[in-house]
Amino acid sequence: MNIYKSLNEITKYIDENLDKDIPYETLAKFLGVNIYTMQRLFTMIAGISLSEYIRKRRLSNAAFDLYEKNQKIIEVAFKYQYDNATSFSRAFEKFHGVKPSHINKETKLKNFPRIVFPEDRNITTELNYEIIHLDEINLYGVSMKTNNEKIEQDAPNFFRKTEQKYLAKYGQVQYGMVTYKDIERVKVDKYYCLYTTEISTMEHIKIPKSKWLKFHIPSQNAPEIHEISQKFYKEFLPSCKYNFKELPELEYYHDDVTDFLVAID
Repeated sequence: MNIYKSLNEITKYIDENLDKDIPYETLAKFLGVNIYTMQRLFTMIAGISLSEYIRKRRLSNAAFDLYEKNQKIIEVAFKYQYDNATSFSRAFEKFHGVKPSHINKETKLKNFPRIVFPEDRNITTELNYEIIHLDEINLYGVSMKTNNEKIEQDAPNFFRKTEQKYLAKYGQVQYGMVTYKDIERVKVDKYYCLYTTEISTMEHIKIPKSKWLKFHIPSQNAPEIHEISQKFYKEFLPSCKYNFKELPELEYYHDDVTDFLVAID
């Protein structure tokens, strides 16, 4: 399967149905994966979440309808799946910088074009992995708020501080985990340092029994872990055929190595 050809079929389908409900189940069928995996793949490769992409394409076309066709605001709002003219006007102004009621022939509007992916693109980097099964994991730990710009510095710094603080009492930090604000896992929210020891004063996180992809990293250093995780997101993820679960990726630290774990169906 050429994933880029399938993604082009998705963006083509979206463009042909901007004035209708767009079932994510239908889009997932183009890739032969579940909805969650489809959303993650689209976001990672396109650099924009699927919902945001659809929203911007609709608002871009809405401007054309108002500017060139002189259609009524309420008609355009309903056409592009908004519940009412107020919510449409708010979204339109945020995107275009002008209220739809103020559009005239002098108005400058934005155009967000359909994304077309290069279908001749190949991924040649090898990334070795194995499939493992793990029972339910109960983890206890502490976290810090962070974001996409700061995570590379925040994670190793927080790890060192946490281990120094609790080493004598609980031993080495065993797991690292990043959580996100959105389902597509684009906006980083928190970084966790976790233990398997039950610690009543720490947050309890339960990871259900699952099957996992395990990527072996012969190091516990942040740069090496970041390199492999980025290869997974940018090179492995677009070309793999697995369905992913809505579980966080885990970094398991042991014996001076790291296992990068990704849950799959």
